[in-house]
Amino acid sequence: MAIWGIDLGGTKIEGVILSSLDDTTPIVRQRIATEGEKGYDHILSRIAQVLDLLKSASGLKPERIGICTPGVLDPGTQTMKNCNSTALNGRPMLADLEARLGLPVVMANDANCFALAETHLGAIKQQAPKARTVFGIIMGTGVGGGIVVDGKIIEGRHGIGGEWGHNFLDSTGGPCYCGKTGCVETVIAGPSLERFYLEQSGTKKLLKQIVMEAKTDPYAKATVDRLHEQFGRALSVVINILDPDAIVIGGGVGNIDSLYTKGRERLAHYIFNDKVEVPILKPMLGDSAGVFGAAALVG
Repeated sequence: MAIWGIDLGGTKIEGVILSSLDDTTPIVRQRIATEGEKGYDHILSRIAQVLDLLKSASGLKPERIGICTPGVLDPGTQTMKNCNSTALNGRPMLADLEARLGLPVVMANDANCFALAETHLGAIKQQAPKARTVFGIIMGTGVGGGIVVDGKIIEGRHGIGGEWGHNFLDSTGGPCYCGKTGCVETVIAGPSLERFYLEQSGTKKLLKQIVMEAKTDPYAKATVDRLHEQFGRALSVVINILDPDAIVIGGGVGNIDSLYTKGRERLAHYIFNDKVEVPILKPMLGDSAGVFGAAALVG
């Protein structure tokens, strides 16, 4: 039976139909603009529109659908929280979607969907197929994570399973949007690294340029060295508690090759073990991870 997923992003909503979790070739794939500035009800109508496009293009009808969201559904209140698409916060999105679409909906946030997609369809399946416990990392404009055990997402009592980006790391990271100070996200997210470089050098540069110039620019080197050190510290806490069988890193910061060598060396300095044995992998699904992960929710 075909599986259906929709990825709700800040700028786009994408839907896919897959024949199964064993085949990443879509039966149908559709994408439209989110138009989130028009508010909550409009976002729901756009999700419904993507579903209609999938039905029309395929001639199929789903029994249920998975949806990747930019935040989490609070298990207690059954309302959305921690969404960067702020119109969703405080809203009973799951109940409203099921009423509007007329079918069961399974939701998870983008980091969880990333981890799930890479487990069933991507890097974990290809390179660490025996892994039972997987930690999926998002390191980009923010820092997040998802935990998959035996192929299923672990969301936790509060719906925040895997959210290592808001563990305390270093007070020099400064205030975080979450209201705390020194979160992992304030130290090793892309914008945080660019801000550190600006503070040190007085010059504004994009992270890609900073990384490219790390061998010749002492401020760039300091920024990248700090990334390695703080990445090792932050990830060591996850490994000491969860001890996953495999880790996969997505997001723009995850494209920095030295994370997998020098970052791993710093990680070895902090974990409660003689060496780092867990494979740390690059993702394989690119920007398809969200929508494939959504489909995997019902696969």
